[in-house]
Amino acid sequence: MIKAIFFDLYLTLVDYWPPRQELQAKALKELGYNVESEDLIIPLTIADEFMFEEHARLSLGKRSQKEQGEIYLKYEEIILREAGLKVAPEVPKLILEKISKVNLKTVPFDDTIPVLRELKEKGYITGLISNVADSISSMLDGLGLKLFLDLVVTSKDAGFNKPDPAIFLKAVEMAGTSPDETMFVGDQYNIDVIGAQNAGLRAVLLDRVGHFSGQGDFIKVNSLYELSGKIEQEV
Repeated sequence: MIKAIFFDLYLTLVDYWPPRQELQAKALKELGYNVESEDLIIPLTIADEFMFEEHARLSLGKRSQKEQGEIYLKYEEIILREAGLKVAPEVPKLILEKISKVNLKTVPFDDTIPVLRELKEKGYITGLISNVADSISSMLDGLGLKLFLDLVVTSKDAGFNKPDPAIFLKAVEMAGTSPDETMFVGDQYNIDVIGAQNAGLRAVLLDRVGHFSGQGDFIKVNSLYELSGKIEQEV
């Protein structure tokens, strides 16, 4: 029986605003390349996989400015490649410069607070497991999420990054449950699903854009609204 449900933060509970695909399309248009913002959603998702895995390997904040710049440039190149765009060599850097001037904010997805509230009302322990190097307490409070999260486990506090099983087991210890009584929901297959499974947790892949087509012993949902029904099947 599932007693505790932990979530990833970025692109699971919170999104970015303005939408990144719109920023990318606007920057490209200013540089003479016309592309619909919707056509950049999957390329962004693929680039995100690269970025999150790089961050899991070693937090970007612990890398030199030169290495950070190289990673962000590679990220942008992946977006353009996956969108099928052939651009001048200087374009990836120019796009990054344009987007860096935008005050990108984080906002909860429409399903985040309703689902967290429902889980709390049903008596589940709810929590967060995130690869962040800084305190996120004030951010969670400002987004209205802290009220619905019993536990917050970050790589800063645990000393480990996902997908290391240690960070998941730290969350299980704090919840006072066992791994098989604990579920983890995240948007990344390698970092979230495989990491949680290696720690013995029940894994849920949140695939909001329908990108993942693989199979495996995990639950897949396209919205957090699907979660309650999946949890009940685990009883």
